[in-house]
Amino acid sequence: MDRKEKRVLRRRFWRSYISSVISIAMVLFIAGLFAVLLISARKVSAYFKENVKISVILSESVTPSQAEQFAENLAQMPQVASSELITQERGTAEMKEFLGEDFLDMFESNPIPASVELQVKEGYFVTDSIARFREMLCEDPMVDGVEYQEGIISTINRNLRIVGIFFACFVGLLALISIVLINNTVRLNIFSRRFSIRTMQLVGATRGFIQRPFLGNAVLQGALSALIAIAALAGFAAMVKKKIPELWSIIGTETFLYCGLGLLVLGILLCFVCTYAIVRKMTSMSVDRMYNY
Repeated sequence: MDRKEKRVLRRRFWRSYISSVISIAMVLFIAGLFAVLLISARKVSAYFKENVKISVILSESVTPSQAEQFAENLAQMPQVASSELITQERGTAEMKEFLGEDFLDMFESNPIPASVELQVKEGYFVTDSIARFREMLCEDPMVDGVEYQEGIISTINRNLRIVGIFFACFVGLLALISIVLINNTVRLNIFSRRFSIRTMQLVGATRGFIQRPFLGNAVLQGALSALIAIAALAGFAAMVKKKIPELWSIIGTETFLYCGLGLLVLGILLCFVCTYAIVRKMTSMSVDRMYNY
């Protein structure tokens, strides 16, 4: 084989290798993107649930110090994620901004009561649990009433359940497609070198000796593809942080770090396993089958 033919073969090899790396990197990037969304789905669900406010209206006879103590006691309850005391003065100021400075003129006394705004924990965001919690609060003599939007709780739970089922099915399908695509990419790369495998067999090379360079190359290829995918995922994270800071505060940096590490492990593992299986199959083929494979 002259120098020109070697140059052509080397060029073909690198072209095939680069296209394989890019193909695997694209698949890993899409898988990583949906992994971020899947991990974030629970955080987003918790965010929506814990941002539904429950207003505990206090009796007119409750003093400011009693109201503060009551709000502190509520914050210690296992159902409560956070509590905030809305004093009569603060409530009045907010109503003036909403209705105008003279809205109190039609009343003989200030009708705005002190209240405590609660946010319940995600685990208690169920219609029955909140209803029982409301009944318990109403039994307290300091409480004049408990108000919240009952319909929105069942609506959020129902919609999040539907979205969760759909998203889980979609991610499962994507994972299957990713494995198939990576397997086919590796298969095509090794298929182009099947005659090199046959040549090594003819000179007496063992299966382990033949597999070793392919497996080492698979680890390198998987790591390189994963690093490219991680770089693309980092670019996506930077875009989200810049364009949608509210969503970034929910997702967080840790989610992207975990997904990046997962992509590195996944890329190396899939390429290694697929290469091992395909090379093992190639080394077990007869000559006729290899030529017609």
